[in-house]
Amino acid sequence: MDNKNFRSGFVAIVGRPNVGKSTFMNRIIKEQIAITSPKAQTTRNKIQGIFTDEKRQIIFLDTPGIHKPHNGLDQYMDSAATSALKEVDAVLFMTEAGQSAGPGDKFIIEELKKVKAPVFLILNKIDMINPDDMAPQISEYSQLMDFSEVVPISATNGNNVDELIDSLTKVLPVGPQYYDDDQITDHPEYFIVGELIREKILEDTRDEIPHTVAVIVESMNQRTAAGKLQVEASIYVERESQKPIIIGKGGSMLKNIGIGSRIKIEHLLGEKINLKLWVRVKKNWRDDPLFLNQAGYSVKDLK
Repeated sequence: MDNKNFRSGFVAIVGRPNVGKSTFMNRIIKEQIAITSPKAQTTRNKIQGIFTDEKRQIIFLDTPGIHKPHNGLDQYMDSAATSALKEVDAVLFMTEAGQSAGPGDKFIIEELKKVKAPVFLILNKIDMINPDDMAPQISEYSQLMDFSEVVPISATNGNNVDELIDSLTKVLPVGPQYYDDDQITDHPEYFIVGELIREKILEDTRDEIPHTVAVIVESMNQRTAAGKLQVEASIYVERESQKPIIIGKGGSMLKNIGIGSRIKIEHLLGEKINLKLWVRVKKNWRDDPLFLNQAGYSVKDLK
C-alpha cells in the first residue's frame, strides 16, 4: 500500500425513506449489514459500513430516512440521520430516479445546505426508468441546490457504483486506514443478528406488523451439545393482538421467521447455529427511553 496516496474518510448516505440507501450499502460492502424492506423507515440506526481496497478506505453511514417524528423512536431515527451530517467528508443525497422533488426531499436539501462537505446527488433505481426521464429531475434538483456531482446509479444491479466510488475518492483527504482490511462494519455481531431477524419479520408479516416490532438478542455465547452456537432473541411488539400474528397458527409464522433468519445469520457468522425466539409484549415501547436504550436506540450516543 502506498501510504502517501492512500485516501480515507467518512461518507453519510441520506434521503427519504425507501430510496435504496441500505441496498446501496450492501452492494458496496458485498455483505448484508443493513436490512432492506419495501416498508419505509426500515433502517433505525446509523449502520457503519467499511469499504477498503489498496487505494482507499471509505466508511459509510447509512442513515434512517429523514421524516417528521411522531414518537420517541422516530425522534431517535431523525437524530441518527441528521447527526450523520456532522464532520463527514462527503454526503450522498439519494433520491429515486425519475421522481420529482417532494416536500421531504426539499426539507432534506435545506438541511444539506448547512453542510460544509461536498454533497453528491445520487439518482438511484435507474434500471426502473427510461433514461430520458432523468433530465427534468436533474434540472429541478440542480435549481434547488448546487451539488458537487450528479451520479445516476442502480444499487440493485450495480450500474455506475464503481464510478461513484472513484468520484468519492477524489474528494476524500489523504489519510490513514482506520480499520483492518477484512472489517466491514463497526457494529457488534449481535446487533446485525437482531437486524436480520427483524428483516425476516418485516418480510413475512407484510403490512400486519409495521414499525411496532423490535428484536433484542439476549445471548449468543453458549453452545449446544452438538457444538452449534446458541442464539437466543426476543421479539417485542406493542399490543397483545400483534403477538399471535408473529407466532402464527400453530407457531407456523414464528417457525418460518426462525428458519429464514437462521440461514442469513449462519452466512454472516460462518457457522451453524441453533436459534431460539420468544415473542413478548412491551406496550408503547417506542416511547419508552429505557427500552429504546436496551434495544440499541440511544439518542445520547448521537450527540
